[in-house]
Amino acid sequence: MVLCTDSGIEIKEVYSQQDIATYSSQTTTNHKPETTNLPLPGSYPFTRGIQPDMYRGRLWTMRQYAGFSTAEESNKRYHYLLSQGVMGLSVAFDLPTQIGYDSDHPLSEGEVGKTGVAIDSIEDMELLFAGIDLQKVSTSMTINATGFILLAFYVALAKKQGADLAKITGTIQNDILKEYAARGTYIYPPKPSMRIITDIFEWCAKHLPKWNTISISGYHIREAGSTAVQEIAFTLSNGKAYVQAALDKGMDINVFGKRLSFFFNAHNNLFEEVAKFRAARRMWAHIMKQLGATDEKAMMLRFHTQTGGSTLTAQQPLNNIARVTIQTLAAVLGGTQSLHTNGYDEALSLPTEEAARIALRTQQVVAFESGAPDTADPLGGSYFIESLTDEVEKNAQQLIDKIDAMGGSVSAIEQGFIQNEIARSAYEYQQKIETGEKVIVGVNKFTVAETNTVPGFKIDDSIRQVQVDKLALLRSKRDTTKASDCLAAIKAAAIDGRNLMPSVIEAVENYCTLGEIADVLRIVWGEYK
Repeated sequence: MVLCTDSGIEIKEVYSQQDIATYSSQTTTNHKPETTNLPLPGSYPFTRGIQPDMYRGRLWTMRQYAGFSTAEESNKRYHYLLSQGVMGLSVAFDLPTQIGYDSDHPLSEGEVGKTGVAIDSIEDMELLFAGIDLQKVSTSMTINATGFILLAFYVALAKKQGADLAKITGTIQNDILKEYAARGTYIYPPKPSMRIITDIFEWCAKHLPKWNTISISGYHIREAGSTAVQEIAFTLSNGKAYVQAALDKGMDINVFGKRLSFFFNAHNNLFEEVAKFRAARRMWAHIMKQLGATDEKAMMLRFHTQTGGSTLTAQQPLNNIARVTIQTLAAVLGGTQSLHTNGYDEALSLPTEEAARIALRTQQVVAFESGAPDTADPLGGSYFIESLTDEVEKNAQQLIDKIDAMGGSVSAIEQGFIQNEIARSAYEYQQKIETGEKVIVGVNKFTVAETNTVPGFKIDDSIRQVQVDKLALLRSKRDTTKASDCLAAIKAAAIDGRNLMPSVIEAVENYCTLGEIADVLRIVWGEYK
């Protein structure tokens, strides 16, 4: 019987030294993975981790992704999570915020506060972080097309708090290419979108030096149905496109390269996931070196992980606690720098407070009871893991080579290659579930007749009116002339090529709204269809 990983890599009955002693010389890369004489953790190409002591020196950052309803309600959840031991905040935004519409826009109806928190203005950002010192907390914001506006809100609030911008830490996702390929919350065409991203790189390098300017995301690629191999191949290809765009702008790879971060998914196939993380680190180190990096810190792949939302089942939802535990172990054994664990009830609704607490406790049990963090790369040297790391790398590199031959990620997306590959994999995976070839416990095997008793967490549509009223009050009390001048300055910067960030920050400080800023750029660049 032939067994394979979910990426189609054949698994042998047993592995030995012979499986890792040599690596195919037919590989399309110009390097040979160091499998017979693995460098130690903290050493190039960082297969075994980016720090010599990994978690013995410092545990991964335990984040919980949260955001719903109004800024006030999300703020309560943040304070609760911080009281329970969360080490960093991770903000989810609602759909209108993600695609550049204020809550009072007609297209926002029915969506305000549903998939995350509604943020229309600097006033909402103040409420979201009320009682939280931005200089003392690391914040990750999952936002892309409007990421530059949310970053401007955050910077403006930090300045109001009197924070030293040089000490502000956190991450903005800011990864628009995966939106075109896998997720869909884009606004502008690819070229101006890439321009916004490099503007953020450039501005943060000067003013926000500890901020991670992009979180190049494989997570949503995986959620859309890709395999583990495709996840890292498409993500690293997107990363190459961002690096090349920054180089074309004359930026120093050894400076901006240190502020790049990645965001990966953790699924249930424990060993393939560990191999995926190890292979991705090694591949990125080689990619950055080939692109001209000479500082090893600019070659390090640092990443956040979230457990797999698409793996959670509405049937027998408490089984999801076991799934999240396996995925947590995969992320930790694979060397993640921060981690969010999903609530067991997320296939049914937004996570309840209890589910969020159990998800956090899962990380804490692994951190303090499992022994997994006690040594760096504990699975390193395993015949199976080392061979699987090589196979994942080989297969991912073949996909990257195809994308390079098309002219890179932007061209591959425009040609539909990446989207079609993801769709094909998603279809094949679903077929395996429907035929029973792939067992999902509680779904196609070991099922029970059940009445769901898990309490759901729902958002009332009435919160839209709360946001609409806030916006009306804001517009009535602000300096209308000053706000109009600020919006005109953004339009002028967009046209003449100046960095957008200074004018956007000035606009939010003068109470321009997210939708107003996004609309100005819609006028200049149009919308991508």
